[in-house]
Amino acid sequence: MTDSMKSPRERYRQQVREEVKEKAWQQIAGSGASALSLNAIAKQMGMSGPALYRYFANRDELITELIRDAYRSLADAFIAAASSGDEGSGRRPDLAGPAHVLRRWALADPHRYFLIYGTPVPGYHAPPDITAIASELMSVLLDATAAPAAPPHAFEDHLATHRAWATNHPEAPPAALRQALAFWTRLHGVLSLELAGHFAGMGLDPALLYQAEVDALTGGPAA
Repeated sequence: MTDSMKSPRERYRQQVREEVKEKAWQQIAGSGASALSLNAIAKQMGMSGPALYRYFANRDELITELIRDAYRSLADAFIAAASSGDEGSGRRPDLAGPAHVLRRWALADPHRYFLIYGTPVPGYHAPPDITAIASELMSVLLDATAAPAAPPHAFEDHLATHRAWATNHPEAPPAALRQALAFWTRLHGVLSLELAGHFAGMGLDPALLYQAEVDALTGGPAA
């Protein structure tokens, strides 16, 4: 349903929910997701606690909405990058594009990044639809790394553990799954350390380190 088709009441409800989420992100930036408080948000908005609970039933529903928005924005950016490619770079276009999208997306809002890839919020359990959105990211990587055949590798013994990531690619070759997982874990490793400030004082450029990982994973220029 488009905004023009919604009733004034529905549009008002949507506006209030968006404002609540904006206040929630401000709280997360200041105190972390584990300290998120609907009552504190209600006070900021000049509402009573019970009034705000008409828009979000509890803290977990609000966190789910924030995580859903975050995953959706990253998945959409990933899909767009994989479709447009990264021609002229000397790297595999469908893999390098999402790699650079991931870093731009993370640097644009580290708190959003850490909400979905950082320490889990105590007591919170994401619903199944969140996992489904997250799986779209792996689908993009599997499409980019798919190969017709692969030599035997010890990793094949562990494929069953990761097969859920390939739900939409049941015939994904072991080499493709192996490369997609290496891409995902190695780039997130660099990003997590960078965003947490662990490279400070080391005299290195995180952007160059990230680029070297992208080149190594996509067969691009040597670092």
